Amino acid sequence: MTSVGAPAHPHSGSGPARARRTFRTWRRTRPFWAGLLVLLAAAPIIYFPYFNLSLGGLSVAMSTTAGAGSLVIGLTLIVLGGLLWFQPIIRFFAGCVAIFLGVLSLPISNFGGFFVGTLCAATGGLLALAWGPVNTTDDTEGPSGRTGE
Repeated sequence: MTSVGAPAHPHSGSGPARARRTFRTWRRTRPFWAGLLVLLAAAPIIYFPYFNLSLGGLSVAMSTTAGAGSLVIGLTLIVLGGLLWFQPIIRFFAGCVAIFLGVLSLPISNFGGFFVGTLCAATGGLLALAWGPVNTTDDTEGPSGRTGE
């Protein structure tokens, strides 16, 4: 029996491998890591103002009067992270707003979730600003911009 007609990678069309390739293709066409960092920034910003810690009989409450502001900032960061994934065309707007909200969370939300939320929001926003779609132009142009040289 010969393997002349056999595919080179017989399991390359299987479910997990195909799903991984599809996800990788989807991820490379948008600012994925920027969206993920902006989404992760929302967690400490929302969590810490409502945080209650009990150590034996001692209760430590991190509640602030700006808990509603922290909730609004965190939910807006969640929306911006989702928009970065599913609407990459607005990456500049979403990146600028994520940086602004990360810095704004410093005085409102317990130093921006103890600086973790601020750093994630600022890094994700800067990654969104720096990301650009892949240029799929024809490679026949030379460095001077003229063809055929």
